[in-house]
Amino acid sequence: MSTTDDTFSIGTKVKILSDPESGPGPWPAQPTGTIISDAEIVDGRNGPLNTYWVQFDEPQYDTDRSGPYSKSQVLEKYLMVQGRS
Repeated sequence: MSTTDDTFSIGTKVKILSDPESGPGPWPAQPTGTIISDAEIVDGRNGPLNTYWVQFDEPQYDTDRSGPYSKSQVLEKYLMVQGRS
């Protein structure tokens, strides 16, 4: 899924969501953060996908308990603008 507007522009506050199909996803705490890059396109199984670099509000551990990480590249489908449901 790709956006054609500036929903995820640099400076946007976001929450990183869990993947409802495959468990908690890479960031089980569902952290919040700020978009710090324009969209980058990566090849997915079903075609191209948008990703964004997110600077976490607080350092995060991934599902393997590696970390803490201060930022990560995140697929657009896991991002929700804060304040929306």
